[in-house]
Amino acid sequence: MPAHRLRYDVNCSILFAELPLLERPAAAKAAGFDAVEFWWPFAAAVPRASHVEAFIEAIHDAGVQLVGLNFFAGDMPGGDRGVVSNPARSVEFRENVELVALIGAATGCRSFNALYGNRIPDVHPGAQEETAVANLAFAAAGVARIGGTVLVEAVSGPQPYPLRTAADVVAVLDRVRTEREVRNLAFLADLYHLTVNGDDLDKVIAEHADRIGHVQIADAPGRHEPGTGEIDLDGHLGRLEEAGYRGWVGLEYAPSGATESSFGWLPRDRRAADPT
Repeated sequence: MPAHRLRYDVNCSILFAELPLLERPAAAKAAGFDAVEFWWPFAAAVPRASHVEAFIEAIHDAGVQLVGLNFFAGDMPGGDRGVVSNPARSVEFRENVELVALIGAATGCRSFNALYGNRIPDVHPGAQEETAVANLAFAAAGVARIGGTVLVEAVSGPQPYPLRTAADVVAVLDRVRTEREVRNLAFLADLYHLTVNGDDLDKVIAEHADRIGHVQIADAPGRHEPGTGEIDLDGHLGRLEEAGYRGWVGLEYAPSGATESSFGWLPRDRRAADPT
């Protein structure tokens, strides 16, 4: 039994991958979860209206709450990790912001993850950083009208993604806040990525808990369910709660077997929105 009382949601872009995407919210509900999150669930930044309507309907029909959604992040299977810092894709990203806000308004989602983007070899890093500041400010303004918050995270992996540590992310948040006077930005603390990149999670929590707007977990190494690796996820989540975090904890792991069997570590009464 977890020692904390934080609520769990299921990232249906990585879990229940054995099912068609629109069937996954209902599968999460059947497994006892009341909330879900998704990476951007479409191939295009602005897909057909009918596809968006079908996604919203799947959320509503399943009876789950959408608590997190990524902005368009490019071709993720092909190695993209966001387009926020890419000057050539700013128009595409900004067109996506309006649609993300629309989905948020329709579903009640208020947390939106903006993947920063990989370094582009033939574009000066300063130009990419300035583009990111402008686009994050634009996104924050776009979701502010529905009470939304833009999240930024550190990411691991072989891609040349420049935000690797909590300090990297907080520096970007501070720059946008200072230069653009934006307040609805927060740190998405993915405990797996931070660990793999060498961050000290106890230090991250002690120094940045007040900046954290959402948490995601997977064990390491392997990025599988809790209990399959070496991270003291229960302990770190307990410390987050002690530090004042009251948000959702997204299960964003690759299950070591079938999705349903990967939930064995978490009693069903801890999967509800208001566990008792």
